[in-house]
Amino acid sequence: MLGKHDLGSGRESARTDRTVQVWDPLVRLIHWGVVLMVVINAAIVAKDSPLHLWAGYTMLVLVGVRLLWGIIGSRPARFSAFPPNPFRALGYLKEMRRGDKTVHLSHNPLGALMVYNIWATLLVIAATGFMMGTARFFGVDWVAQTHDLAYDWLLISITAHVLGVVFDTWRSGVPLVQAMIHGRKRIPNDRPVE
Repeated sequence: MLGKHDLGSGRESARTDRTVQVWDPLVRLIHWGVVLMVVINAAIVAKDSPLHLWAGYTMLVLVGVRLLWGIIGSRPARFSAFPPNPFRALGYLKEMRRGDKTVHLSHNPLGALMVYNIWATLLVIAATGFMMGTARFFGVDWVAQTHDLAYDWLLISITAHVLGVVFDTWRSGVPLVQAMIHGRKRIPNDRPVE
């Protein structure tokens, strides 16, 4: 049963799953680039290291390009494919509790909220990190505290994001991590698509 989108012809597995190209190379490059920059700054380099600053600037550029790509990019990458809607996310939770296993070609409504949350958090981290390097805000407590709180919130959000990906992969049967590696979602043939 197909939903709103025509899936076209994809390679089929023994289970006759459908394969759909979803994430374009730029989306995947930005996703894994941001992951790398966060890992570098969270686990590898010291806060006062020049590499910490460069990883932060690189992450900011990656997020900026992704936000631009959300306007002009491929259809699944556009904001219109996954608008932030708390009411839709609540409805999605109710649908999941009823056993609905609809697959979303882009982000599901909960995933959409998480993506916007992570982008906003990264922007706060980048802005406050930049501010701490200026003469005007160097040593200002609220800037450093906001930076640290945003970083802590990012770690909580990343944990929730990873758990959500694991849960949704189990629930929907769609290997989401693989899709973010090669760009294609393998959708079980018995799943409706939205």
